Amino acid sequence: MNSIANNSIPLRQRLSRFMPCLGWPRPSRTLLQNEALAGITVALMVLPQGVAYAALAGMPLVTGVYAALWPALVAVLFSSSQRLSVGPTALTSLLVGASLAPLAVAGSAEWVAMAVWLTLISGAIQIVIGVGGFGWILRLVNSPVLSGFTQGAAILIALSQLPSLLGFTGRTVMQALQGGTPPDWTAMAFGLGSMAVLWLGKRWAPKFPTTMALVGGAAAISYAMSYALLGGAVVGALPSGLPSLYLPDFSSLHRLSALLLPALMITLVSFLETASSAKIDNARAGTLWNENQDLIGQGLAKVASGLTGAFPTSSSFSRSAITLYAGAQTGWATLFSVLVVAIALLWLMPLMYHVPQAVLAAVVMTAILGLLKPRTFVALWKISRVEAGIALATFVLTMATAPSIYWGVLGGLLASLANYMYRHLHPRIIEVGLHGDGSLRDRHLWKLPPLAPHLYALRMDAELDFASASTLERAVLEAIAARPGLTDVCLFAQPINRIDITGAEVFGSIRRALENEGVRLHLSGLKLPAQRVLERAGLLAPGPLLFVYRTDADALAALTSEPA
Repeated sequence: MNSIANNSIPLRQRLSRFMPCLGWPRPSRTLLQNEALAGITVALMVLPQGVAYAALAGMPLVTGVYAALWPALVAVLFSSSQRLSVGPTALTSLLVGASLAPLAVAGSAEWVAMAVWLTLISGAIQIVIGVGGFGWILRLVNSPVLSGFTQGAAILIALSQLPSLLGFTGRTVMQALQGGTPPDWTAMAFGLGSMAVLWLGKRWAPKFPTTMALVGGAAAISYAMSYALLGGAVVGALPSGLPSLYLPDFSSLHRLSALLLPALMITLVSFLETASSAKIDNARAGTLWNENQDLIGQGLAKVASGLTGAFPTSSSFSRSAITLYAGAQTGWATLFSVLVVAIALLWLMPLMYHVPQAVLAAVVMTAILGLLKPRTFVALWKISRVEAGIALATFVLTMATAPSIYWGVLGGLLASLANYMYRHLHPRIIEVGLHGDGSLRDRHLWKLPPLAPHLYALRMDAELDFASASTLERAVLEAIAARPGLTDVCLFAQPINRIDITGAEVFGSIRRALENEGVRLHLSGLKLPAQRVLERAGLLAPGPLLFVYRTDADALAALTSEPA
């Protein structure tokens, strides 16, 4: 029957599961007009950003534009989220630069080869995870860890751009603070003026391609005043033409082990960047997010980026937001964006020559300002001090381990998992009493009387598994020891969704301990999946000291109707 049903589905619809672009609507004139406007807007933003992010990654500047060409095309063809802007991003670029800094000289052939290997490995990891349906694994990084890492990374990015922004191009922040040669006041004017223009454009004309207009205007001013001839730091000559196939040098294979951890971190950060945009995209489209298909699409995009000699790509939250804001409805907008990038590579690269590097620093600085949200720590502190502490620790570790900032994510992840395990090893177990509204609540917290004399009634708000079972056993045995006249124990088991082998063994141990003391065990509201585990283990076999109730009402009626 299933084969007949599958044969009745059109071939195009079946193939669209693997290549979602086949499910795009047929283009109409009105649709293409809207998509073209959105695509061109994003392209005019990604061109200067690509050059700026390539500098951040320590790569040849033109590779930032390469990363916005074929990777964007491949991603939109194979990803389920159609309106994401895939290309170079600030966080992934910073991770590339930070990961390779101890291994090679920025901009060298060895650096480029290792960056490509980093890109290919990260892409392969995403493809494997997506094909295997293991996208859920990457959800292990929670919001506090991501927030702490993002804040730290944003500050590091800002510090890396400050020298160029303030006229100290070619120097680090520490070198600039030590004095020496005075700053280039013209570069400072370009940098700070550009930031002001970008801020005003974002505030008053969000749909206008302010970034590209700024770059064009700054290039014109730089050319008119012969800034490059006067020794000013400019972008310089960029090669024209579409990228050719790049095969990395296999002589650097011996260093691949040093790239595995950074590749994993790039995969993780890239996925989280994609998730933040994809959830909004799918929510507006009224569709469910297919995270595994997006992993495949993003992984293929990284492979395409590596094979053109560029660096890892990801979904840009800011550019994706502009895509949505500009009215894009399908992936056709990305096709127009790719077309504009291709035209720029073929004929417009010479126009970038006179762009001051201070302007690129302003582009990066403005883009990452949105990542700086110090109030996040305050908000987290109000909700959970433990998770706020994890976020702050991730932030500090990210800053302290620079340039190897991926240790910040790893440390935060371990702290988060440790907190998760601690909470599961210490489940909430309460003695319950009957509240005035008819519900069972914490007897000691609400100062309620016991349900019945000589009865210990408890509830565990967790699964009965290897992590929580010993805590439940300890609570019961301590109650028996502390109350010599105890005749009954009732476990309200409604919150227990699952019981594993360890949990079943401990339940059996509890039952035997109670029977040895002549104490009756009452079990209320046990869910069917958990009940079946205990039945298969033979632990619910009828006995004179075991009473099982389907509902809490039945248990309360039995326990309170006759003296225990």
